[in-house]
Amino acid sequence: MTTKMRADEVDVDVPLVRRLIAGQFPAWASLPVRRLESSGTENAMFRLGEDKVVRLPRHPGAVDDVAHEQRRLPLLGPRLPVPTPEPIGRGGPGADFPWPWSVYRWLEGRNPVAGALERPEALARDLAGFVRALRRIDPADGPPGYRGGPLETRDAPMRDAIAQLADRGIDTAAMTARWEEALRAPRHAGAPAWAHGDLSPGNVLVVDGRLSAVIDFGTVGVGDPAVDLIVAWNLLPASARDTFREAVGADDAEWARGQGWALSISVIQLPYYWETNPPLAENSRHAIAAILAE
Repeated sequence: MTTKMRADEVDVDVPLVRRLIAGQFPAWASLPVRRLESSGTENAMFRLGEDKVVRLPRHPGAVDDVAHEQRRLPLLGPRLPVPTPEPIGRGGPGADFPWPWSVYRWLEGRNPVAGALERPEALARDLAGFVRALRRIDPADGPPGYRGGPLETRDAPMRDAIAQLADRGIDTAAMTARWEEALRAPRHAGAPAWAHGDLSPGNVLVVDGRLSAVIDFGTVGVGDPAVDLIVAWNLLPASARDTFREAVGADDAEWARGQGWALSISVIQLPYYWETNPPLAENSRHAIAAILAE
């Protein structure tokens, strides 16, 4: 997305990236730079040569994610069953860009499209394996997850978003009822565990229908890992959801919280990105419809 989604976004383009690279990584200055299509809301992505990608925050709220990923990815990545972004450079302000930024190794794959998966059952098992492996990592030194707290912390923004959707052809009564059902689910009673926090189609890469990588660890942290079940509704079809649930080992309470997370994320972001990010808005509508259909 090149359309600005926030008033405080900065302009980021290919000439800027070339100036940053030339000034801070001169050995790479001759490499071609190409902007990558993305529905991401936090960062702009540019391919650098054949084996690198440059990632720059689009607005002030995304700046802290640079240090967060640079610190956490080298610890988490080697323990996960599929590749994750590997930091190979950390840039600083310069060339009219005010914040730190990152260079990662290029990861092959494409974003899957909900409703058009090649091998949904296999992908469901792959995603479950990623979630389980992340949960097994020692959480002792982990920061609180961006979405690791109880669902009720989402209640006020959720109801505000539902009100904004009242005249947009969405069954807000059914949406409210499903949300209140999720709020009644028992809280997470176990120890905090690592969770990615944003397992959406835009952060998943596939090759030949199988999971090839998971990207964007800006929200990774420890807490209630039920948030990582959101992929059951924002990506997987109904026919593969039981496979995913069984492979993850989610009980009824965790599954209900995961569905609540999927619903709240989709509902809250839908009115905000309705005009400025059509792919994200469309995936939100897909997830909401999938949840209300159950």
